[in-house]
Amino acid sequence: MSTVRLRGGRVIDPTNGVDSDLRDVCMRNGRIVAMAAGEKADHDIDATGCIVLAGGIDMHTHIGGGKVNLARMLLPEDHRAGGNPIARPDNLLELASCGTCTPGTLATGYRYVEMGYTAAFEPAMVPANARHTHMEMGDVPILDHGAYVMLGNDELFLRMLAEREDFQRIRDYMGWTIHASKAMGVKVVNPGGISAFKFNQRKLDVDENHVHWQVTPRHVVHTLARALRELGVPHPLHIHGSNLGVAGNIQSTLDTINALDGLPGHLTHIQFHVYGTEGPKKFSSAALQLAEAVNANKNISIDVGQIMFGQTVTASGDTMRQHANADLGSPRKWIGADIECDAGCGVVPFRYRQQSFVNALQWAIGLEIFLLVDDPWRVVLTTDHPNGGPFTSYPHLIRLLMDRSFREEQLARLHPDVAANAALKSITRELSLYEIAVMTRAAPAKLLGLKDRGHLGIGAAADIAVYREQADREAMFTTPDYVFKDGTLVARAGRITAVPTGGTHFVAPDFDRSIEPILRKHWATHGSVHFDHVAIGRDELCSCCHGGRLLPTACFEGAS
Repeated sequence: MSTVRLRGGRVIDPTNGVDSDLRDVCMRNGRIVAMAAGEKADHDIDATGCIVLAGGIDMHTHIGGGKVNLARMLLPEDHRAGGNPIARPDNLLELASCGTCTPGTLATGYRYVEMGYTAAFEPAMVPANARHTHMEMGDVPILDHGAYVMLGNDELFLRMLAEREDFQRIRDYMGWTIHASKAMGVKVVNPGGISAFKFNQRKLDVDENHVHWQVTPRHVVHTLARALRELGVPHPLHIHGSNLGVAGNIQSTLDTINALDGLPGHLTHIQFHVYGTEGPKKFSSAALQLAEAVNANKNISIDVGQIMFGQTVTASGDTMRQHANADLGSPRKWIGADIECDAGCGVVPFRYRQQSFVNALQWAIGLEIFLLVDDPWRVVLTTDHPNGGPFTSYPHLIRLLMDRSFREEQLARLHPDVAANAALKSITRELSLYEIAVMTRAAPAKLLGLKDRGHLGIGAAADIAVYREQADREAMFTTPDYVFKDGTLVARAGRITAVPTGGTHFVAPDFDRSIEPILRKHWATHGSVHFDHVAIGRDELCSCCHGGRLLPTACFEGAS
């Protein structure tokens, strides 16, 4: 295999403590390598005047599974130009695919790669629908991918908690579910709340009992987090907290942090969970309280879920909150569903408006969180695609975080009460390229346990993005000069140049298989698939993902 050398670029590699070093980066056989003194490369690429980063990793983006297809079907207008189909691409390597709020699978891969991203993770895979999720992610070209399986609202888990089943049996059930669905971790959505909604409960606070099972979200969160720790799963419990979008929900968020009792936890799309009740509209920013809590609790990591103005569609497993938000849909339509007693699904189109007080404050809150949390290693850049906005808005978001004057210009355009009073106007911090590299590369890789991704050290996967340095950071991060995936040039100046099949990340924790008779009995009573056909084998996973490589992530040592 030939050797490629990126010569003379400014390398930023936070995992290895490298900040703006002028050095060469060489790759061979899909890996980053060291070249001997005087050794010649087969291909030399002049990277002078460029920033060289590892490929971007989006650890929370809805790109596969039933809810994403429902979102596409709900907004056919997103896949048309006026009354006509969008024009076919002029690049023969690209197949026809379109959409902005929820792009088709092909367009998803193309657009991510054109921005310098090389991996994306679906955060809400239902066990009963895991095959579909993997097949849909496998249809996304170029990107490596993986998914977090949803637990904490499924009937079996809640029944085991309610009946005070031995903790080891619950842990083994979780281990089996991760194994069967080939997941990267576990996500809990509105802990216990999706189930409670089915019993006509319209809210569920962290210390409030589920009306039927008589268990609390606190108990759900702590049990899931403890089990993941004992199973040795690298990614902490991925938590979509209680009372999403509700004024005053900062208390639910602080209670959830407390419920972890020091165990690792990742609070996702946290912007939707940090609202106070101050002011004449009884809706205010609690970003400072959240930042103080994250800064003080080193076991906590977050992704922000920044909202971006314009049309999008919200797609969530949180049926309780999506039902409550249905009347706010724009355009006025929505879908709600229940899935195999495992989880729920709600899809509501939404348009975020600059002159809406609530929307403008949400925008400001997200930026405040980014800028108030001290440690960039525990903050990941996301828009909760498509819920807060499409992932294609990341370059604009990066500019907002790096350019205070640009941020102030945008703030001045908003609802006057927000523009005049938001704490954001007094925050002077501007994120550095190093911090952006942490939030978009190094931190997601670390939080997922991906030891050979998110950095440019010797032996790492040759996933590399080369950006021409520009004062306009939005323009810079929109179109890198070069993007490499496993050493293959996949994009050049915004044009796709190759479409390899991405790999699939998953974990394989050890668990006691004596749990299977319990699961077999449950599936025989409640499932639509025979138990013997539930688990996805490795060969089948490879087939689901179009022959892409299987990329198992090691569980950490010392797990029970």
